Amino acid sequence: MIDDTLGTTNYPEWDLSALYSHDADPAITKDWDLSTAQAAQFQSTYEGLFKGDTWTAQNLLDAITTYETIQERLGRLSSYAGLRYYKNIKDQTILLMYQQTQERITALGAHFIFFTLDLNTIDDKCLENAYAMLPALARYRPYLNQIRALKPYQLNADLEKLFMEKSMTSSRALIRLYDETLAGMSFFVDGKRLSLSGVMELMSDNSPTVRRQAAMALSDGLSEKKALFAFITNTLAKDKDIEDNWRGFESPMSERHLANQVEAEVVEALTTAVKQHYPRLSHRYYALKAKMMNVPVLHYWDRNAPLPEASTTPYTWLEARQIVLDAYREFNPTIAAIVNDFFDKNWIDVPSTDGKTSGAFSHPTVPSAHPYILLNFHGKKRDIMTLAHELGHGVHQTLAAKQGYLLSDTPLTLAETASVFGEMLTFQSLLQKAQTTNEKRHLLAGKIEDMLNTVVRQIAFYLFEVAVHNKRKSGELTLDEINEIWMETQKEALGDAIHMDPIVSVYWAYISHFIHSPFYVYAYAFGDCLVNSLFAVYQQNPDGFQEKYIELLASGGTKGHKELLAPFHLDASQPDFWSKGLSMIENLIDQLENLS
Repeated sequence: MIDDTLGTTNYPEWDLSALYSHDADPAITKDWDLSTAQAAQFQSTYEGLFKGDTWTAQNLLDAITTYETIQERLGRLSSYAGLRYYKNIKDQTILLMYQQTQERITALGAHFIFFTLDLNTIDDKCLENAYAMLPALARYRPYLNQIRALKPYQLNADLEKLFMEKSMTSSRALIRLYDETLAGMSFFVDGKRLSLSGVMELMSDNSPTVRRQAAMALSDGLSEKKALFAFITNTLAKDKDIEDNWRGFESPMSERHLANQVEAEVVEALTTAVKQHYPRLSHRYYALKAKMMNVPVLHYWDRNAPLPEASTTPYTWLEARQIVLDAYREFNPTIAAIVNDFFDKNWIDVPSTDGKTSGAFSHPTVPSAHPYILLNFHGKKRDIMTLAHELGHGVHQTLAAKQGYLLSDTPLTLAETASVFGEMLTFQSLLQKAQTTNEKRHLLAGKIEDMLNTVVRQIAFYLFEVAVHNKRKSGELTLDEINEIWMETQKEALGDAIHMDPIVSVYWAYISHFIHSPFYVYAYAFGDCLVNSLFAVYQQNPDGFQEKYIELLASGGTKGHKELLAPFHLDASQPDFWSKGLSMIENLIDQLENLS
């Protein structure tokens, strides 16, 4: 029984027994031993086979399914170590286990380098004949297509091995340094020591004084490590540039587009559409919010501040849980049942604790287990939306698990579909139940801000990354240059109603996506605009929508965005697609303006 209070000791925490029961679980040693033996046997059996013409369709199917089995077991080991690590980055014993896990997986990866290289030597006609002969093999066509799309950018086996092994002492080492530095930082507000998550929470406090104090504390804390963060950013950008040049990628973004299975032209159309809508979305909204807060301009840290007369009563965990579960249940009972499992079976880690990574995520782990969600819950309405968002990911990952390890992973451009849709379901449910104009106004403002953060702000982040990586090609950037790019891209996106105080110039340093997954961020805007269009279809014609939607999620990585959106008569490659999605944000601003 969960005690319904805000005390973190009463919040549910992960039960990782679906992976391993504890750090000394004998199953961990058994899985390492089995993986090590099977990896060596795999290389011995299949290396060179697919370069010739003696292989059969059954050989190829056996190789893929064996590879999938080994990778899932390694994924289980990696997931367990990773979840333990992000739960408490400061614990040196856990940190050591995590690092050793990464190193062992990298070492075993050397046995598989030949596989994708050899697969790309197969003639297209021979592969098509193999598909025709063996339908079970044809099921893996999307996986093989994705591998073969990388063919122009692959190097020889020795270089691939070198890049993989050196990553442990280059990019991965710097990412680890960044994570541990950020997790170990302290931010002081009114004499109280806070983590990154804690100080970020205060930046949406009701009090302008508290928000400014938090903003100053964030700036002061980041500034103490600014030289280190600039070094990490420069070095990772150069590291990526070196590898991109060796592989022949056309731009710093090309690898991400390829992994996302999305054309560069589509991303460019999205970016252009959002930039063109800046004046009608973010510029207009923040000017309206400044009027509603009776100030000439908003400070940067006031963007997500509650409107005047907003309720200061925090939500309890059980209230948040019920709100989100009800919203999913109103939409579809099958999806609601999956959501309920996350609550009842301790698949969510809720409290904000010292050493825990900031933010939130849903990690799919492996198909034979289930996803796990990490939160930092503080009882705010935005935390409810975060819960709805991550549960959308969890539902998506659960439904897609039936595709198996190699086919369940969804491209990032579609990975945000269920999460943003879940947010929209929760918002609409709350809006329909709102009883006063003031309550509706606050709900609308919160949702608009979430959508601006997801669309406008993430595109600004993407443009910041593009500028940094492109400029890094000409030489190392100074801290002032990075700060300047940040301020310029933020100012352009937010408009004149937001005062860009110099203290925010170093805020780029806490955006971990820049470090972990370069150019990831445009997937948020892609997903939000896509869901806006998808939700409009649902509202206009709900008959049969739920079945098609569940099928979309259950497809995992077996289909691209064009094929998945076709049943809804949507096409992201069409020029007006993005404008339709962005118009929903504009309509919400209209509604808020009418209520104000």
